[in-house]
Amino acid sequence: MGKLSKKRKALLEKFDFEKVYSLKEASDLVKEVTNVNFDASVDLAVKLNVDPRKADQMVRGSVSLPHGTGKDVRVLVLCTPDKEAAAKEAGADYVGLDDYVEKIKGGWTDIDVIVATPNVMGKIGALGRVLGPRGLMPNPKTGTVTMDVAKAVTDSKAGKIDFKVDKYGIIHSSIGKSSFDGAKLFDNSKEVLQTILKLKPASAKGAYVDSMYISSTMSPSIKIDVSSVN
Repeated sequence: MGKLSKKRKALLEKFDFEKVYSLKEASDLVKEVTNVNFDASVDLAVKLNVDPRKADQMVRGSVSLPHGTGKDVRVLVLCTPDKEAAAKEAGADYVGLDDYVEKIKGGWTDIDVIVATPNVMGKIGALGRVLGPRGLMPNPKTGTVTMDVAKAVTDSKAGKIDFKVDKYGIIHSSIGKSSFDGAKLFDNSKEVLQTILKLKPASAKGAYVDSMYISSTMSPSIKIDVSSVN
């Protein structure tokens, strides 16, 4: 095992690996244990006691972060010509249909959110193999398949994020940047966690949340006390 640098050792001494912190404490502490030369992303990882293989236990949803994500969200709107003006006026970065469908088929995914109108989903369905693994497939449950493309673009730009439990029962969600103060990270984290709690499947038995952690890019993970979220 490599020797720890003095700076790394000092960071690790700021918290106890065995301790479980309140959400407020963890939101403040994650900034103190972040030591990179860029504005690191801050993420939540929530392990749920669900079986994602069962359709009625697939937890997914969307939430608008009170303080945004801290990043410039690139939005592509796939629609018919009559919706293009509204999408552009709302701030979409890319607007169109056939040309972008072909680009995506060729491997282009330099975007963060795709919004689509229901009447073009027939063309987009074939892109599932490219978009699905990247979490980019438009879905009516997250508000990204809609006739109101302007609202969908505005929401995405303002900090709306989508989340979905993975095959291991874990939800990973970005909740801001290390440049955010602890209060903003706390507010964003709480909004995400409370939304996840509200989505508990009726068929899920026992404790719904197994564990939750907060971390930033290349920082250690800080365990959060589930009860501090309620």
